[in-house]
Formats: sequence, C-alpha cells, structure tokens
Amino acid sequence: MLLASRFLVGLLLLFLGRRLYWLFVAAVGFVTGLQLGPRLFPAQPDMVIIVMALALALVGALVAVVATKVVVGIVGFAAGGVIATMLFPNLGIDRDLAGLMVYVIAGIVGALLLLVLFDWALILLSALAGATLIVVTVEHIFEIPPMVGNALIIVLAVIGALIQSHVLGLRPGARPQ
Repeated sequence: MLLASRFLVGLLLLFLGRRLYWLFVAAVGFVTGLQLGPRLFPAQPDMVIIVMALALALVGALVAVVATKVVVGIVGFAAGGVIATMLFPNLGIDRDLAGLMVYVIAGIVGALLLLVLFDWALILLSALAGATLIVVTVEHIFEIPPMVGNALIIVLAVIGALIQSHVLGLRPGARPQ
C-alpha cells in the first residue's frame, strides 16, 4: 500500500506538480518527515513516524495555500535537499558531513530556483521529485541498477517537465496567465 501511494504521488508530481502546488509542498513535507523522523525520534515505531510525516505534509500544504511566498523558499530548500538525499545511495555519497553539505547546497539551489524562476522551477523540481519518487519506489521491485535508475530519473523528469509546461502553455521567458 505504501509503495502504491508513493508511486501515485510520484506520478501526480511528475505530471501535475505545478498545477497541484499544494500537493508538491505536502509531498516534500511528507518525505522530509519520513527521513527526519527516525533521526529525531529513533525509538518511535514506524506508525508514529508516518503520522508525524503526514502531519508535516498537512501543515505544509495549509501554509502553502496561505503564505505562498514564505513557503516558496522553504519548499525549494527542502525539495532540493530531499532530491539530493534520495539520490545519495545512487551517487555513493555517505550520509555524514559530506551528505549534509550536499543537502544544504542542493537546498539553497532549490530555494533560489523557486524564488527567482517560480513557475519553471516548480515544474522542474516537481517533475524531478516525481521522477525520483517513482524510480526509487520501483527500483527495488525490479532490481534496477543505480546508473539505469539515474538515467530513468532524468528521462522521466524531462518528459514530466515538458508535459507540465505544455499543459500550462509556458515558453521560456513567458509567464502563465
């Protein structure tokens, strides 16, 4: 059930991340909660971590609707960091100081992208997050090698970004109505 949910959220982010901005924020909050929960509360059972991640997702979605500009920077930072962390195993980066540095740098890049190029960055980050979530979900089932998984993430992200930009009628330098 959890794998199917992750796959479905990945598909929605991949193809509708810009339109469903609140879902993008909620998904980033949920994945961040799943990754931080066990580290912050190591003795808690998985169900408590899932509930905490869902609460973080709900709060993120509500704040995204109410305070978009503030959330844009925070979500960009979190999305960049989460995408980098999900790619850590495939890139061979340890989760120590180097991992933290990669998270922070990717987070800063994600925040800057969202603040400066909101529509395009949201399309790119949501497509990349959706593609990553899909591939990370299925690579264990189908035993996909890491290099193939990375290539698949890029291909899916490009397809998702093209579909999202076409649906919104965006061209480079253009703003949606």
